[in-house]
Amino acid sequence: MKYKLFLFDLDDTLLDFRASEKLSFVRTMQELGLRDGVDGIFQQYQAINVELWRRFETGAVTKDFLKVERFRKTFEANGIELDPEAASSLYLESLPDTVVLIDGARQVCETLSAMGEVGIITNGVEAIQNRRIASSGLAPYISFVATSEACGYAKPDVRFFEYAAKMAKPFAKEEAIIVGDRLDADILGANRYGIESCWFNPDRLANASEALPDYEVASLSDIAPLLNRRLPQCPAI
Repeated sequence: MKYKLFLFDLDDTLLDFRASEKLSFVRTMQELGLRDGVDGIFQQYQAINVELWRRFETGAVTKDFLKVERFRKTFEANGIELDPEAASSLYLESLPDTVVLIDGARQVCETLSAMGEVGIITNGVEAIQNRRIASSGLAPYISFVATSEACGYAKPDVRFFEYAAKMAKPFAKEEAIIVGDRLDADILGANRYGIESCWFNPDRLANASEALPDYEVASLSDIAPLLNRRLPQCPAI
């Protein structure tokens, strides 16, 4: 295998953020005394949250603003009189306790860490992501965690990938690959930075974006065999 550095997105690539997000949201609402209609409210929260993250990734809003605003807008849309700052704090505290692994996450991290270095690249909150990684059991296989919060720039900004590259032990673009589920952040960022990428696409979505992955997999268990299989063979002597 020619790769020595494997840069993995965290949420919805190694960790099932959608499952964790709902568990944490429900727990937060229950702690605040809200139990009725939570599923419908959560769907609205999700849409608001996704839009705010898109704005964060373009630099339109800050992460501190996002963390509270998603709850403020959700409560406002539903006529709920709860404190969005309290909701934000409870939610973030809950996330490390609701970690759910994507199938094959532990195996792929263990396998690739034996072949090179595994790093995490995430636009999430640094303290929370580190706690979630610790709870996941993946920490022994991970060499470093690069977050947009510590960097000051978010994926797909090239400056984020430059920051992550400096955290790696040896670094060469031709020996690095990014694995992520988002075309607009992970794969596009890899394209702009000039390194190869693997799109984790479990839902088998069509790619109608400008991002161009070098590989595509529907299962994490396919990554190591695929990279080995696609490695050019040396000519016979």
